[in-house]
Parts: sequence; C-alpha cells; structure tokens
Amino acid sequence: MLVELNKPLFVARAKRIYDGWLNATKNDDYASIADADGLIVLAGDPAPEDEPMRKGTCLQQWLLGYEFPSTMMLFQKDQISILCSASKGKILSQIEKAEGVVPIKLFVQAKGKDITTDALPLFFEQYCKSKRVGTFLKEQHSGKLIADWDKLCSGAEVKPELVDMSPAISSVMAVKDEEESKAVQVAGSLTSTLLKYHIAPKLESILDKESKITHDMLAAQVEARLGFGEGKDAKGPDMKVWSKNKNLDKVDWQLVEFCYPPIIISRSSKTGYDLRYTVESTEDNIAHKGVLLISVGMRYKSYCTSVGRTFIVDPKPEQEAQYSLLLSLQSELLSFIKDGVVSRDVYHHALSFVRQKDPNLEKHFVKNIGFGTGMEFRDSNYLLTPKNGHSLKKGMTLILGLGFTDLDDAGRKYALQLTDTIVVGQDQSALLTEGTKSTKDTLFFLNDEPEVVERKEKKPAVNARANGSPAKKTAGTKILRGQTRRAAQDEVHQTAAAKLLDHQKELHDKLQDEGLRRYSEDGVGTGVREGKTWKKFQSYKGEAALPQDVDRLRIHVDRKAQTVILPIHGFAVPLHVNTIKNVSKNDEGDFTYLRINFQTPGQMSGKKDDTPFEDPDATFIRSVSYRSPDSHRFDNISRQITELKKEANKREQQKKEMADVVEQGNLVEIKGRRPIKMSEAFVRPALDGKRLPGEVEIHQNGVRYQSVGAQKVDILFSNIKHLFFQPCDHELLVIVHLHLKSPIMIGKKKTSDVQFFREATDVQFDETGNRKRKHRYGDEDEIEMEQQERKRRAMMNKEVKAFAEKIAEAASTSLGEALELDIPFRELSFEGVPFRTSVRLQPTTECLVHLMDPPFLVVTLADIEIASLERVQYGLKQFDLVLIFKDFTKAPLHINSIQSSQMDDVKNWLDSVDIPMSEGPVNLNWGPIMKHVNENPYEFFQGGGWSFLGGVGGAESEGSEQSDSMSEFEAQSDDFAESSSEDESEFSEEDVASDDSDSYGDDDSDEGDDWDELERKAAKADARHAEDRKKGNRSDNSDDDRPKKKKAAAKSNKANGKSKR
Repeated sequence: MLVELNKPLFVARAKRIYDGWLNATKNDDYASIADADGLIVLAGDPAPEDEPMRKGTCLQQWLLGYEFPSTMMLFQKDQISILCSASKGKILSQIEKAEGVVPIKLFVQAKGKDITTDALPLFFEQYCKSKRVGTFLKEQHSGKLIADWDKLCSGAEVKPELVDMSPAISSVMAVKDEEESKAVQVAGSLTSTLLKYHIAPKLESILDKESKITHDMLAAQVEARLGFGEGKDAKGPDMKVWSKNKNLDKVDWQLVEFCYPPIIISRSSKTGYDLRYTVESTEDNIAHKGVLLISVGMRYKSYCTSVGRTFIVDPKPEQEAQYSLLLSLQSELLSFIKDGVVSRDVYHHALSFVRQKDPNLEKHFVKNIGFGTGMEFRDSNYLLTPKNGHSLKKGMTLILGLGFTDLDDAGRKYALQLTDTIVVGQDQSALLTEGTKSTKDTLFFLNDEPEVVERKEKKPAVNARANGSPAKKTAGTKILRGQTRRAAQDEVHQTAAAKLLDHQKELHDKLQDEGLRRYSEDGVGTGVREGKTWKKFQSYKGEAALPQDVDRLRIHVDRKAQTVILPIHGFAVPLHVNTIKNVSKNDEGDFTYLRINFQTPGQMSGKKDDTPFEDPDATFIRSVSYRSPDSHRFDNISRQITELKKEANKREQQKKEMADVVEQGNLVEIKGRRPIKMSEAFVRPALDGKRLPGEVEIHQNGVRYQSVGAQKVDILFSNIKHLFFQPCDHELLVIVHLHLKSPIMIGKKKTSDVQFFREATDVQFDETGNRKRKHRYGDEDEIEMEQQERKRRAMMNKEVKAFAEKIAEAASTSLGEALELDIPFRELSFEGVPFRTSVRLQPTTECLVHLMDPPFLVVTLADIEIASLERVQYGLKQFDLVLIFKDFTKAPLHINSIQSSQMDDVKNWLDSVDIPMSEGPVNLNWGPIMKHVNENPYEFFQGGGWSFLGGVGGAESEGSEQSDSMSEFEAQSDDFAESSSEDESEFSEEDVASDDSDSYGDDDSDEGDDWDELERKAAKADARHAEDRKKGNRSDNSDDDRPKKKKAAAKSNKANGKSKR
C-alpha cells in the first residue's frame, strides 16, 4: 500500500522554513543562515537504535511525517530539489506539484539492476550553484549514497562554503503548532500514567516487602508495559495500567515508544547518583534505604516527554527540606518562564532562588536545569544554562530538570532530582507531566524500631509514633509497615463506621460510573454471555457406510456411529443420538410399545429450552412409536438407546470441562549448572501410584516436579497467575501454591491449582525416652522438645520461603514482568463455608485464599465487582458473603456461615482493598439476577446498577462496639419471623414456642438482652448467692433464682438476680 503524505502540512511547514530564512537578520535566531543561499539535508543509512535521533531525521519527519533514509533535500530560494531512489520517488511525487511553496523537483535514481541515471550528478550540479549552504555540520552519515556524494565533493574544483544551520532549524521546529501540541500532550499523559499507576506503586511494593530485584530488571518490567516478545509469544500493551487514564482510549499504540531505557538508581548502584539521561540501570539489587531516583521518557508520534522523581526512604529532616525546596523552585520557575524570557535568565533566577533559601545548596545545584524537546529529545540550542542567549517563545516545550548533586549523608553521597515536561505560555508555563511528586507520595517511612533513647531524654510526655519513627511532621508522607497502628491514633476523633460509610459511597459511585463506561448503549460488553450455536451431527458419509443389519429393516443401535437406525416406510433412517431426547417402553396386552422422543423447538425442558436449531420454523417429528410382541427385544433396545444417550451426555460434559484446558509449551531445562531444587516435597493434586516425596526444580521457563518414579509435572512461568507461600505456623504443612491462568491436566485430573508442600511434623523423632530422662524429672524434656519443634518449623519456613522467592525471581526474569510472592495474613482470616465444609479463609495482598485442603480457593480481588453480605440480622449468629465478579458470566461465589462476631473484621478488610459492599437481611436468588444483568448490562447500569442491593449499615458495626444494653436493633418479633427462613434460624422449636407463650408478654424487661448478657448477669447472681450462703443468709427460693438453660426472656426478672426477700 502506498504511503500517503500530508501535502497541506508539508506546505505549511516548508513555508515556515522559508519565512524564517528569507527574513533572517544577524541578530535573531536565524542568524546562522542569514547569508546562506541554500540549505541541504543529508541522510544515509538508518542510524542504530541505541543512537539518539539526528536533527536531519527529525526535520524529515517534521516535514514529511516519515523518515526517508538515503535521501537528500536541497532548499534553494527558487526551488526544492530532492534526490531519492525509485521507490521513494513514487511516494514523494505526491508533493511534487504542491502549491503555496517554491517548485519541487525530484532527482530519481535507478534501481539496482536498471541502467544508471545521471540523477546524482545533476543534483550535485544544482547544489554547486549555491555559494554558501547551511547543513548539520556535526552529523556523520554512512552508506553508499553518502560515499558517492563525498567522492563528488572531493573531486569538485568549486563547491559551496558550508555553515551550521542547527540553531536556525531548532528555532523553526521549537514552536509547536496545534497538531504537534496534541501529540506532546498525549505523550505527557502516557508518561504520567506510567509513573502514577505502575512505577510508583511498584516501587512502594518493593520497599514495603523488601523484595530483591535488580535495577535493570525493574527497568525491563517498566518497559514491558508497552508489550514485549515477538511472533506468537508477543504481548501487547498492559491495558491494566493504561486504561486508568481515560484520555488514552484513542491512542495508536504502534506510535508509542520510550525515548530512552527507564533509569533506576539507588544507593547500591555502581554508577552512583548520575543525573544524565545516558546512564543505564545497573545489575545490582535495589537498596531499600536512602534515596532512589527514577527517570522515564515516552515518545508519541515522535514527540518526547520525560519525568524524573526522587523517592526517599526514612528521610532525614535536611533531606525533606532539600526536596521541599525543589518543589518550591519548580513552582517559582513555572511562573517565571514565559514568552520572551532568555534561557540564561531562567538559570540565574533559579540559582538566586536557591541561594536565598539555602546558601549551602548553591554549590550543589545542577549546571543545567533543562533543554528544549520535541521530535529531538534534547535540543542543545535551547539548554537552560548560564550562558545560553536564546529566547523562549510561546508554544515551545521544555524538559525542566531541577536537582542537587554530590550531597552528603553520613559519608554517603546522594542526589535529588525533580524533572517534568512543560509548555511555555504567554504569561507563565504549564506542566505536561504531573503526579507523584508531593512529599506525601515520595517520602516513605519504614523504620519499625522504637527509639528508646529519644524517649528517655525527653521528660515531658510525647505522643510517639506507633512504629517508632521520630516525632516530626509527616502529614504529607507515606508510612508503609505499621500503618494501621498509626492510623488508629490519628483517627481517634473519627469513628471507623463513619469513615467506612464515606469510603463505600465513593466506591459505589465509582462502580456505577465504570459500569456505564464499560458497556455501550447496545448492551454489548465484556461480560455478555455468548449464545449457543447450532451443531451439525453426521452419522454416516453415505449409504455404503450403513451396517449390513439395516437390510432386515429392524431397529438397530450402532454404538460406533452413535446412531439409532429406524425403519420408516421401508427405508432405514439413521438418527444421531443427539437428536433423541429420551425413550420409553410400555406393555399393553400381548404387545410392547417403544416410543422414541426427539429434540424439537418449543419443548418446556428446563435447561434444554434454549437449545438452538438451524431452522426453528421447519417441520419436526416429535416422536416415533413401534409395536412388537417381542418384549425382550424392546427391553434390550430401550436399554441400549438409554446407555448410548448417557454416554453422549457424559462425553459432551467432559468436552465442556476440558474446553479451557491449555496445552502448555515445552519446559526449557536449565543448562550449564544444576537447577535449584526443593527436596522431600509432595504435590497436590496427587499423582497416581504410591504416595512418595519428590523434588521441585526451577528451570529456565518453568517449574518441574519430579516424583521418585518416572512421573513429572511441568508448569510454565507464563501460565502462573499467583504464587503463594504459606508457613507452617499453626498448621501441619508448609506450602508453595501456584494458581494458574489456564487449567492443565495432571494425570486424568483437570486443575487450576498446583501445590508443593512439606509436612511440618517429624515422625522419625524418638519420643519414647533416652538417657536424658534418667537425670531429668518434670517437664524439662517436654519443654526442650517444644523448643526443638519450633526451631524445626522456623528452619522449614525459612528454607521453603527462600525457594518460593527463587521461583518468583526466575519467573520475573523469564517473563520480563514481576511475579510477586504473596503470603496470607492469618491475623485477618475468618471461618466460612465456600464449598461443603467450614474452612479458614485468609486474605493476601491480591487474593482471598484457602490453601490447606482441597478443594482450594483462590479469588483474585481485582476480579471482584461487589461483595454482598446476606442474612445480616439481629439475633443470627452467622451471615453469608457473596462475591460477584466483573465477568458477569461467572457464577457468584457464596461463602456461607461466617460468624457474626467477625462481621466488622470482614467489612474493614473489604473496605481496605476498595471492594464495594452491601448488606441485606435475606439471601438473594443470584441466578435470575445475573441472567438479567447479562441480557443487557448497559440497561442494568442505566437503571441504577447495584444500588438495589442497598448500602452498608454502618450503624450496626458501630453499635457492636458499644454495650449490649445500648443496642440499636429494635425489630419486633413479627418482623423477625417474616424475614427469617427456617434454615437460617439458630433457634430450636422450643425456643419459638417459648417466644409465643403468654409469659413473653408478661416480661417486665424491655432491654432485649441477648443470651451472652443473660449468662453474665446470671453468673453475677450466682456469685452473690454464694456470698449470702457463706453469711448464712440463704434464700428459700434460691433454686428458682438460677437461670434455666434454653429459656426465653420470660423470667428475666429472676434471671437478672432480683430474688424476693
């Protein structure tokens, strides 16, 4: 397909060159070409990818929209001459007759096998007509065309004088037009989105978990957000990151690239703190303390933007002050930089600002605070240095890079930087890149050790931080570990329930907006279920394939062809088993009747009601009946057809189950060294045969489990979605669990979870006695055994966790993107019934898991749309949790019978991971609800979306923290009976009977005490009666004063200990 050039754009931009050239004087930005009568742009072979883009290439793209290697352009005041190849000549012929600019003449060279033309000599002759020609003197080119050109120039007796036209061309391209401004804004949005939604959260996670990752690996993971791989293994842009910016929905991702490889620098970098853009990220592990510098630049339609940020872990007061000074300086320069300001004045103003605020930092201030940018990443003609005299104009884009270098912290050198891309305006400048630069986002506090010395020195009481960090202003900082403890002190005057309600309201509003945006008005979206399709069945390819028994015209069941052959009007008619609904047999007198029913449209058959047909309006046979005196034969036929139908249904079911099973690629074994192994490990699902331990090996692109026999299980890193490590604290197993993206087959079992584990118990340990028992009495030996058991568990946890971290590291290296090791938070766990038995469910950073016993449960939190708490009623000891997924075709997950005492914990956890939730008194029928949602998601969200579920009852959770006598539940007994079903109630029939008895109405108490409160009051009454007995003041009716178990509050006056005297 022929490349289409933008002719009007070429004319407009060529006119800008001629206007600046023809009106040039000795004192303006075009002074370098004021006396020139020609301008030439040379281009040889394409430059290497690691080399910065040349100004000549930038000029070609600016004029023509594309790069044209081995092409020369000569601008003269009466003509534009272009020397090019034959293929490029076809493209450039589109502008040959452009109006509004001087005439354009093409000098087209012949193809390789064609007869040589005189295009190059003629072009050189035209070039020699000029006496003084501007060119890019610093650029060096190579290639056959350049070699021929140099040969002509060296052999010419008279040739033009060459002058450098770089300053003039920079001035032409510096001011961006409307089309260029749009491209720069998109590039700025791309850079800001990558920083805000990937780099900053990723770095925060690394620091918080103290993950071991090298600088260059993190840089590679950042680059992978634009996609990686080639051919079938190629992956596109990571839309989980880019979709978070609404302005990037129309971006052409083929035109997006990085200006330079992302730069990650920390205290451990070999190169030190180098603020140049040519530095590379090193292979050292990232330091988790001190100063970290991040720089990343992105290019869209060849237009560049860049950001640079400083992150400080446990900053000292002077470091906070230095970084705050950079923030203030940037704000000051945004007001100072405007149309007409000279470059050197910008630098001097910045230096004087630093000198005024902190004179000691003047010597550490950078010597260059920025440069012009555009198609050329770094335009040296617009450097913001003390000596540059070029004026800035409205519409220019600059990369403003502020920083301090060679700073000292207890003998350690460090640097600070703050870089953003700005556009020069009439009265002030504006940011094109922003986000993640305030002290709240860039200063991290990870110091967990209490500073006892500081507390001893200060006699007055000081509100020390819960995590032990110094008492100082940290209002605008991030605190990672120990965050909950600090939050508990900071939020004393704000109730947790009120905060939860406010946050949930925000989440519900956001969910509704996202739902409307996700689905179009026609109801089509990512969660719409695909309709069933008509399947064609073929029994035989022709009459010759029919079995020989059909000649007898009797009913014949062909199991091989899955067909029943029926005699109809003297013909053998084969009918595939999938067309048969069922078969029935009846005996009437001397005859037996066999009735075969077929699948037809319009049958009320439950799930089969939506079975599609190729032509529902065709004529169908609903059933066929046969009569025979041979009852035994019809019994046999009926049984054969029924069994054939069962086999077909079973086969179809197995086919559906295996539909999502993937065939993994081959595992590439590691070469040159032994693989890292974990021995004495078992696997689940278990392999066939005797249960024996095996070894888990880490290879180049996956993990292999090798049993004692010949059996093995291979899992590729590309198929691992989540990786978990669960220690053996309070458990019998220490586990490495792999949750897969797509199921695989292990033996004959389909599974999405593979688990390697060791048993924490030591069965070989001798507990029958030894020499020590002769000299020890009491529990010393048992105490020692417990200590040894704890040591063994700790060693096993450490060993298996290190192996799991090796898996994560190998996977990250292989995939180019991080695979995080997730560890369950046991302190946040709760009991529930996701399947058939009650299990302990434990949240992790990204999931909710149960890993101890199969069936395993792994729910990715990012896949949850909303959580519904059901059976939330006063008096019920349990409630249910229903998780609705963003993929509406997936059935909601029901976690039943969670203890009501854990309701607040579950709510707080759901709220902390930004999952919207709702409460309801009864269980909902989610089948019809999800069917309605899937029919038209857009209409569902137009009608209010999930608002029908209601919000979160914050009063309930708040009331549970108050005393029971202050309960806010005042539901009447009739209301309670209506809203509670038989299977939900925790009371027996006697309880209901006692509630309905007359004694209930005679109750004097109106406090509505629950059983726990009654038990406590009864215990107090018993204790008081015991004291009375000791004093000899025993009451005659003391037996009646004791509370009787399983009695309602009918005799609450006695249960409360109010005995008659």
